[in-house]
Amino acid sequence: MERREFLTTSVAASAFALASQGSAQARLSAAPGKAREYYEIRKYHLQSGPQIKLTESYVSDALIPALNRLGIAPVGAFHLDIGPETPTLYLLVPSTNLEALATAELHLAQDAIFMKAAEPFWNTPATAPAFQRIESSLLIAFEGWPKLTLPASSTQHGKRIFQLRTYESATSQDHVRKVEMFHHGEFEIFQASGFGQVFYGDTLIGPRMPNLTYMLSFADMADLNAKWDVFRNAPEWKKLSSSPRYAFEAIVSNISNLILSPTTYSQI
Repeated sequence: MERREFLTTSVAASAFALASQGSAQARLSAAPGKAREYYEIRKYHLQSGPQIKLTESYVSDALIPALNRLGIAPVGAFHLDIGPETPTLYLLVPSTNLEALATAELHLAQDAIFMKAAEPFWNTPATAPAFQRIESSLLIAFEGWPKLTLPASSTQHGKRIFQLRTYESATSQDHVRKVEMFHHGEFEIFQASGFGQVFYGDTLIGPRMPNLTYMLSFADMADLNAKWDVFRNAPEWKKLSSSPRYAFEAIVSNISNLILSPTTYSQI
């Protein structure tokens, strides 16, 4: 079997399974009449050296343009500045269509322009791979924040950093209540505190579930620290976080807190 045919068949099977699982869970959590985006968060685990340049060139010159041709945009690409397992390249891939997102790799394998641009990345030998491993999670946007919001600094290509936060919960009840908490005032407290809110997503497929992930934007670390101080001291936050519905136990059992900087080719 030709390599491309094998890849196409394998990706198709994986995409079908992903779409089927995602659709079932999405039906349970989606609200009728509300169009909510889906997000893939993809991590390329790299080693310092040639891998970084090779993968960066692949993502900027082959992958993102091909995803855009499929109607998938804007695509965010970020370096991990503060967090475990550096160097890692993070991608945020949004789509209003779950099937389009799940089958994107299948379509890319049939895109002649993509295949030509991706050749140096795809054809690396096993003795010198372009990456160590790729991890991916599928999320659905929160009902109360159904679409990704671009920071003004992204459209102006200004200086910016991003905070990617994942909240794990010990039980499904705790997870549901934490999601509810955002809808019962936390969005507004973030807004009043001056945060740039990019997206909020509930994980459908991925590790360490149940969990949710959201992204915030800032000018720099000083801006980040200042706004979190405002948030923590807001009377509205103190009232919400002390409500018996959310304070009866620790509804968030673990927090992953990453600081990302956009690449020069990031669309977010």
